[in-house]
Amino acid sequence: MSSIAILGFQWGDEGKGRIVDLLSGRVDLVVRFQGGNNAGHTVIKGDEVFKLHLIPSGILNPGVKCIIGDGVVVNPAVLIDELDDLKGKNINTENLRISGKAHLVMPYHIILDKAREHRLGKYNIGTTHKGIGPVYTDKAARSGIRTQDLLDREIFRTKLEEELSLKNSIIEKVYGLEPLDIEEIYEDYMLYSERIGKYITDTTLMVNQYLDNNREVLFEGAQGTMLDIDQGTYPYVTSSSTTSGGVCIGAGIGPGRLDEVIGVVKAYTTRVGSGPFPTEEKGYTGEFLRKKGNEYGTTTGRARRCGWLDAMILKYSAMINYPDSIVITKLDILSGLDSLKICTGYEYKGKKYSDLPYHQTVLHKCRPEYIEIEGWKDEIAGVKNYEDLPEQAKKYIEVIEQVVKIPVSMISVGPERSQIIIRDRSLKRRLFRRGSRSTLIV
Repeated sequence: MSSIAILGFQWGDEGKGRIVDLLSGRVDLVVRFQGGNNAGHTVIKGDEVFKLHLIPSGILNPGVKCIIGDGVVVNPAVLIDELDDLKGKNINTENLRISGKAHLVMPYHIILDKAREHRLGKYNIGTTHKGIGPVYTDKAARSGIRTQDLLDREIFRTKLEEELSLKNSIIEKVYGLEPLDIEEIYEDYMLYSERIGKYITDTTLMVNQYLDNNREVLFEGAQGTMLDIDQGTYPYVTSSSTTSGGVCIGAGIGPGRLDEVIGVVKAYTTRVGSGPFPTEEKGYTGEFLRKKGNEYGTTTGRARRCGWLDAMILKYSAMINYPDSIVITKLDILSGLDSLKICTGYEYKGKKYSDLPYHQTVLHKCRPEYIEIEGWKDEIAGVKNYEDLPEQAKKYIEVIEQVVKIPVSMISVGPERSQIIIRDRSLKRRLFRRGSRSTLIV
């Protein structure tokens, strides 16, 4: 395990954070490569719950270096709150590093995000109102302000004056809102610089040096493949590249340096916000999954839309990311249902689809076609070995493998580290090849 990427294969919220937490005790470096504080990872350690939005989940493992990479957008106020929260829970954050190329979320980004969503009305995308889209817009327009600019007051002031002049015009003339005060923003961000300036460095060089020295590096994805700006259900997507290709872009490495890709898949399907969701269940099943699975967003607290597992999406994600294996999370949530469904095809106006339709109209209006599997009644949260799972739970896993044509390497049956079944023996051997920095129970 020289370099490994942990990616979401649905619309996010698959449980990537706890898989990163599990594996990061065995690596030297964890790199977050895209997104911003519109993402959230929840990790449970004993009696404590950690909700991380910008800092990689690897920070919870002593001795592991963590990077907020080139492709991430950083709200410094949120980052400082996160640092303070971790410090209050006795987590050492001195091993954190921030890319000098990462772009800053500015107050006008948040205002513009909210104002545009409000103006779109019923056609809104369902953003988190964190300003992420507008930051990436400025990045693409080559007018963004980066974290390295915090280290030079004159450069930061010049860029802020130029951008705020334009943004205030839009805020006032397009949206009819009050303009922002440059002095207030400047003073706030200079204070932020005093707090996070010591973490800012050349992380591109750092990541490649680690790989050159055959150190173990883990790349942590945020959101999921179906939210990718290019490959997802556009326009109901995020503003960054969430796929295995995005690892290279957002961390600054060549494709040949990525040794292994693991896709994380929730045992059913959820999504937050607007957009197509062919297998969504709005009745009893959807409410059952939401309540038992505690399906509320880590970042926004919004109730997630819930439905049956969509293997069409998983096949597509496997094609895009080319994974070595997948992890199934929250299998325990399905306990108690009489029968389970897996979507293996779509139908639209009499035409059958065995692959994900490229056209948004079809995906919005298609009818899912299911295979049905008998459920199981026994609770499985205490199961330690794959062989001890109920026969129907094992059949569910095996059907997923057959349909997606990717092996399942790990299965989560609860929120704790000890509730992950490692099915892949080779992965288990690699996990124990090195000395552990943390207690890893399998």
